Amino acid sequence: MKNNDGFNQENGRLSSAMKWLRAGALVLLAASLAIPGRAADERVVKSKVSPTYPEIAKRMKIMGSVRVEATVSPDGKVTAVKVLSGNGMLGAAAADAVQKWRYAPADAESTVVVELNFALAQ
Repeated sequence: MKNNDGFNQENGRLSSAMKWLRAGALVLLAASLAIPGRAADERVVKSKVSPTYPEIAKRMKIMGSVRVEATVSPDGKVTAVKVLSGNGMLGAAAADAVQKWRYAPADAESTVVVELNFALAQ
């Protein structure tokens, strides 16, 4: 016999639909916790250092964009950098440059995602 809450009283099991519903709710909860707040993306950059195009990447004509996640302290210094996507050779140069960036002070530490584009002159 089932209740309205999906619980089967005879064998003490949840119905299949209720299991899927609960699993979906847990996934949504986990995803919402993993996404940084919108305010973090709006942190103002006070000074940028341009990345140095690696010589080997130039010779191999490697171009593209690199996405980097930077953790910024309340005083505006970048404390950690993580390459999210892009070519490995270009990613190292992008991470090195973003590590030297400075942001406007804020009330708390934040995480920003920046994209740097590497293109060879035509």
